[in-house]
Order: sequence, then structure tokens, then C-alpha cells
Amino acid sequence: MGLGIMKKRLFALTMTAGLLLASCGNNSAQNENSTELRVEDRFKVGIMLPDVGLGDQSFADLAVAGLIEARDELGIMFDYRELGNEPNYEKGIKELVEEGNDLIFAVGFSLQADLEKIAKANPKQQFVLIDSESDIENIHSITFKENEGSYLAGALAAKTSKTGKVAFLGGMVDPVIEKFEKGFAEGAKAVNPTIEVIVAYADTFSDDKVGKAMAANMIQQGADVLYAAAGYTGVGLLQQAQESGVLAIGVDTDQYTYAEKAVVSSMLKNIDVAVYEFVENYTKEQPTGQQRIALGMKEKAMKLAPVRVIDNATKIEDELNILSQQQFGQ
Repeated sequence: MGLGIMKKRLFALTMTAGLLLASCGNNSAQNENSTELRVEDRFKVGIMLPDVGLGDQSFADLAVAGLIEARDELGIMFDYRELGNEPNYEKGIKELVEEGNDLIFAVGFSLQADLEKIAKANPKQQFVLIDSESDIENIHSITFKENEGSYLAGALAAKTSKTGKVAFLGGMVDPVIEKFEKGFAEGAKAVNPTIEVIVAYADTFSDDKVGKAMAANMIQQGADVLYAAAGYTGVGLLQQAQESGVLAIGVDTDQYTYAEKAVVSSMLKNIDVAVYEFVENYTKEQPTGQQRIALGMKEKAMKLAPVRVIDNATKIEDELNILSQQQFGQ
């Protein structure tokens, strides 16, 4: 078993244990304080995770973290499902509906087709699709302007590249991932119009070995700053960057700990905040009609993690802050 897979499984086990322990803690507190809502009266949320599931230290974990905060701060209850060995997401979503959840999140555009089938069959059930929009009335949406945050990642890549070549790795060809690619290329060329941006797609979000192999190929072509929007596949890219002595930019969460000699920064996508705020607003306001929420730099839904590793980190971080203000007012 590879070190990356071991780390992922350990993280997933740790998070699962934390969820169980926190749940027990909440139950004890509830018994001690009779003013708290009874279990049957608490707002219930379900969440269907994408194929990698818990432990990706990225997209899925952020969404769950938002619900953990909602549980701790708002008193909700939540449950989750992972894909496991199922051929699609229908079974997990159906189970969450049958549990009687008031709101069910589906994390990622890859869940949309299965979610829409279940939503049509359960028109009174309310769903939230993250990273895509649906015409089904009972499916709300949270989308992000990933091109904006990736613009800053591209600018950072161009400022730190010595070869004049940088690279982007996408998990799959899809409009969402293409927004990462487009923003990255635009940001890089805004800093250096002659820079070469190498682009490749892995056709998987869950294989760090594929990420390593594709990163090695990019580095052989001369790229010395790499950026991925590829889930766990992107972890392999970060590790290969470190092994090859080049730089990399993480995504979604601050991925510095994966490759502390290579990760110069990360493009943070605050999915946890978006999930928490949607639940908070929904429980307080009970909105009617379909909700479509699009979040970008102005909404503080994305930002760069601290710039590290390089000698002139403070100078470049200041320049990027100025660029962010000029481009996005943030």
C-alpha cells in the first residue's frame, strides 16, 4: 500500500472517529441541558460525497467540515454516504431521503444525473447540488467562480517560474474543471504574456499514482510550477513536484503538508463556509423557491493560502494582494 493511500485512509478513519465522538459528546450535553431540542426535533441534513469520499483532504472533507460546524453551532444533525462499491450514487441518495433528512447535499457535478432522478421522484424533498446547477425545482445550487481564484494561482505560477513553462492538471474534462484551467492560464499570461501553459487531464479524481506520472511528464517538458484541480489525483502531482525539485500550487484546502518543500501556496475554495452558511440561512429563513448561489472573490469564497517556500514570498504575496484588489476588489 502506498504512503499516499495510507495517509488518506488514516485521515478518513480519524475524521470518522471524530464524528462519532463528537456525536456522543453532543448527546451527553443534550441530556444535561433539557432546553436543547430533542433529537426528533432537530434539523436533519444528509450529504452524499463524491467518489473519493472522506479523507481526500480537499473537496469532500471541506463539505463535511461545514456540516460539523453547523452541528456544533446550529444544533443540526447530519449523516453522510460514500460511493463505496456502488456503480452510481442513487442508492446512497435514496437512503438519505428515506432517513427523513430535511435537506440533502450532493457534492460535485458528477452526482447531478443520479441526484436529478431521485429529486424527480421525491418532489417535496429539498436537495443542494454543489458545483453545478439543475433545472429541477427542488434542487438548489452552490457554484463557485473557480476561474477567479485560479487567476491568482496562475499569476503566482508565472511570478515564480524560472523556465517560462507552467502546467495545469485537471481531473476530468468538465465545465467546472475548465474554469480552473482558464483562470490559471489567464492569470499566468497576465504576468508573462509569453509563458507556456501545459495542460493535461487525468480522467480520474482518485488516483495519486496517475497524478505523479502525469506530473513527471509535465516536468520533463520543462514545467517548473504545477497546479492541479484533480482531487486525490492532484496529491500525486504535489508529491512528484517535491521529488523533482519544482514548485506546486495546491487546491481547495491548504495542501502545504503534502509536500512542504514544493507547495508554494494553495487556491482555497471555501466549500465549508458555503455549506455552513446555506444551512444557517435555510434553517432561519426557510426560503421558498429554488436557490442558486454563485460565489467568487467578492464573496470571499476563494483566496490564496500564505506564500511559502520561496525566498521572496512576502514580496510576491503583497503583489498578489494588489492584483486581487485590482481584479476583484478583494
